[in-house]
Amino acid sequence: MLREINDRAAIDALLRDGPLTRSELEYAIGLSKPATAQLLARLEEEGVVVREGLRGGGRGPRAQLWAVKGAVAHVAAIDLTPRGVDIAIADISGAVLTEHRQGVPPRGTADEVLRGFRDATAKACERAGLTLDDLRHIVVGTPGAINPRTGHLWFAPHLPGWEGFDMPGRIGTELGVPVTIENDVNLVALEEMIAGQATAARSFVMIWLDHGIGGAIVVDRKLLRGATGGAGEIDWMHVPDRAAADTGIPATGTRFGDLVSSPNVVKLAKAYGIAARNGWTAVAKAVSQITESAETSEQQQGEQFLTDLARRVATGVAGVVSVVDPELVLLCGKTGLAGGSTLCRLISAELRSMVVPRTPVEFSALAGNAVRAGALHSALAVVREQVFGLTGDITEPSHRLEHASRVASD
Repeated sequence: MLREINDRAAIDALLRDGPLTRSELEYAIGLSKPATAQLLARLEEEGVVVREGLRGGGRGPRAQLWAVKGAVAHVAAIDLTPRGVDIAIADISGAVLTEHRQGVPPRGTADEVLRGFRDATAKACERAGLTLDDLRHIVVGTPGAINPRTGHLWFAPHLPGWEGFDMPGRIGTELGVPVTIENDVNLVALEEMIAGQATAARSFVMIWLDHGIGGAIVVDRKLLRGATGGAGEIDWMHVPDRAAADTGIPATGTRFGDLVSSPNVVKLAKAYGIAARNGWTAVAKAVSQITESAETSEQQQGEQFLTDLARRVATGVAGVVSVVDPELVLLCGKTGLAGGSTLCRLISAELRSMVVPRTPVEFSALAGNAVRAGALHSALAVVREQVFGLTGDITEPSHRLEHASRVASD
């Protein structure tokens, strides 16, 4: 048992800190030089660790670097959207072997969309020099929510072809690989806890402002999913349109997602004389007018438009903030990121006039595809626990394929 504990500590250190020399590993796990040397020899013989170059051009065993052997297992992380799939194939060390983007029609029969999904995943594996049989686990991020009891996707009108069947079960059967399905914004929230603005936060609310609207709620560093998987689906929540400008949207019975979706942000911007093709471009223009213009009508237009938009966003967020009282509200998505600190400041001011908690509002600093990055960390967490017995503090996705253990054992 003691040897297993030491082995896990060493593997965890090598995965966390990258290739290490023997002396660096000794310091990281607190073992003596002979004990660390024996541990490395044993793990090398078992095919778990490999020698990987020398530290700083040095010579001899003291400069030898050791790393976890990536080929022990492989995973796939997939961002599924109405435009297609964005796939990353990685080994168990976290090294990304290939990235692949491919269009997969969101409409069609279940067999058609699954066939397209399988073809795209198989092509990504081929580019990495692997086959589907080489994958140990797949995590898929998707808009909407997965009912944990049925595996059915719901609240995803942009992916009609994926509704009405057990999504993780059918994908797992089609690919022959254990599969986890997770809400895309939940995966971004996981990534924020690992490498973003929420690394030290125990609780926070994430608001995704993009083509569509989404949300995620984290309490005590655990994702709140709800009984049917619908926690955070604030886009369907009905709120009043508190915008000052007349955009032709009804003042009552309006979905929050309609108020701040990209097309309606464009309409709101137009009411203030700002023309743009999409919501994030409109917001970016307004921020530029505020920060770069002198006291002009353009600056006033930008300030008025963003204040109006902030009022809309705050209206949808206020209820969640009042109930959860989080440490932080995070803005994500193209429109949220385009607003930056300016939009955060205005939303914070609106929230202070509406609710008791004085919750700071910040924007995400994550680069690249945060959905796929969160899916990758989730997949690695699953496989590292299976292979090495390692458990981290990343929230474990909940929608596992029921026959995953049978597939793995076969």
